[in-house]
Amino acid sequence: MVNKRLGWLVILLLVGSVMLGGCSGAQVSTVSASGDEPSVGAQVQSPPDGGLAESTAAPANTTGTAEAAAPVQVTEAAGTPGPVFVPIITGENDPADPTAGAPVVTPSEAARVEEDWQNWPVLPVVPAGLREIYQQGIAKGSNPHAFSILGDCQSQADVFMGVFDSQPEEVKSLPPALQETVANFAGSFDRYSPTVKDATTEGALLWAQWNDNKEKKCKPGETPLDCELRTHRPSLVFIHIGTHWEARNRQYLNTIIDKTIASGAVPILVTKADNREKDERVNKNLASLAVERGLPLWNFWASIQHLPDNGLLEGSDMYLNQEAVEIHRMGAIQALDAVWRALR
Repeated sequence: MVNKRLGWLVILLLVGSVMLGGCSGAQVSTVSASGDEPSVGAQVQSPPDGGLAESTAAPANTTGTAEAAAPVQVTEAAGTPGPVFVPIITGENDPADPTAGAPVVTPSEAARVEEDWQNWPVLPVVPAGLREIYQQGIAKGSNPHAFSILGDCQSQADVFMGVFDSQPEEVKSLPPALQETVANFAGSFDRYSPTVKDATTEGALLWAQWNDNKEKKCKPGETPLDCELRTHRPSLVFIHIGTHWEARNRQYLNTIIDKTIASGAVPILVTKADNREKDERVNKNLASLAVERGLPLWNFWASIQHLPDNGLLEGSDMYLNQEAVEIHRMGAIQALDAVWRALR
């Protein structure tokens, strides 16, 4: 009877959190319903220092190179406001003239100082040591033509990268290199995943009861993350979780990173657009983990700071405006391209 009441309490708290939180408002509490799984409950405010658990993982190799980036104009459909400028990889045979709009950045390891994360390049720097993880993963069965996303409502296919599977005309408008990337990962852009869901947090990805298992491919009691890694077998994984105030966030992130690497996939961390926590500690934490664990980071935050309201809808402290949505989509395919080409 006690367990049944506890179960109903957890469900009520979950529903209430999602209703109040919108895209990513559900909070994963530090109180476990089962003793070893994070449960969803009331908002937890972290202390000023973030209250983050320290990882015992050894820092990984953080040496590596990436190509320079320059912005390119992306023409929007008729009736939409103005062109959007996003940073895009260029090579010797594909020159692009820098244009006002988004900042021109040059990735380098020297930029990877976590306290200076706001000035990090938009496109990921890929440490050389990750190539071994990637190649070993492929040898063990990871799919070189599959990637996964761990995210909330702003990572859902219809507002993110789904068009690259569903709209061939959009793909034809891309530079040849990006068209090749889309072809390589065809089928991963517009699909259901148990790891992409409104209000998802890091803790929720590790909680079996958060798994809606819509395609019935997950095992009983399997977490969203474990199911996605087992069934989709990605070689690359975007960790793109939204706003939260969870004190155990770093611990959960390290667990997610460990599971992803153990599966043979390379994690790609992603900064978020908003600053609902008021001190940017979520993005600071992501930058810290990128340095500590030797991981690539797509600095989405930096790519939209030139937009009105820093890319957020007027009156919103979380949701992206239309220009930011377009940059989000294009930045993602460029980040995927950059990491894939550095590792293959």
